[in-house]
Amino acid sequence: MKIKIADYPTLNKEWDKKETEEKTKKILKRIGKLQNKMYAQNKFSILVVLQGIDASGKDGITKGLLKYCNPLGVKIASFKKPTENEYAHDFLWRVHQVVPRKGELQIFIRSHYEDILVPTVEKYIPSEVIEKRYEVINDFENLLESNGTKVLKFFLNVSKEVQKERLMERIEVKEKHWKHKDGDWDTREKFDEYLGVYERIINTCNRCPWHIVPSDTNWQKLYYVAEVVLNTLEDLDLKWPGLVTEKFRDQIKK
Repeated sequence: MKIKIADYPTLNKEWDKKETEEKTKKILKRIGKLQNKMYAQNKFSILVVLQGIDASGKDGITKGLLKYCNPLGVKIASFKKPTENEYAHDFLWRVHQVVPRKGELQIFIRSHYEDILVPTVEKYIPSEVIEKRYEVINDFENLLESNGTKVLKFFLNVSKEVQKERLMERIEVKEKHWKHKDGDWDTREKFDEYLGVYERIINTCNRCPWHIVPSDTNWQKLYYVAEVVLNTLEDLDLKWPGLVTEKFRDQIKK
């Protein structure tokens, strides 16, 4: 069954804010404990892929999600326009270098999907080249999962109206000036085109399923993503590793 982004709400009107924020805090604390355990065990890893239109809140999710995590077991990568050196390699070269090691929770703020999304809309790479990338990405994510990495993919579904409000804040609020880019307004003019490509991505690169997140409010967005991450951690066979020692072996036997 084909997924249509328009069928998914950008705001869940049934959730109570106070109640949801209280649940989110408990979830985040639990994530912190399990993430530390995963890091210690050094057997599994999690890759969180955050995709969405400009101002959908990828940075905010990252900050909130990691509030109680052990920083030693956390990595963050942000993908922007490829450098000259990155262009000289296959499009996954820069991505594969920063996938999580065993024990790590890795967050991608934008990801390998940018190498389908942007060139499709802006038309600077031949369509036949882009078409091949869909299956290559499916194989890439299968490879990661076969090596013990759970791939969690989130599309932050923000409305066009709320996106405009957030872009305006970057102009009007001094503390957010650093986030402003003129190019985001150019991209906004192609809002529907970008959503169309995202819809194709979600339906084609789906061996690791996508989660479509209501993202018009930060508290709903964080709750949704955190719950998925927690469920994934709880489903892993996490165990504290045993003591490895020769020096104190006799004491352990006692």
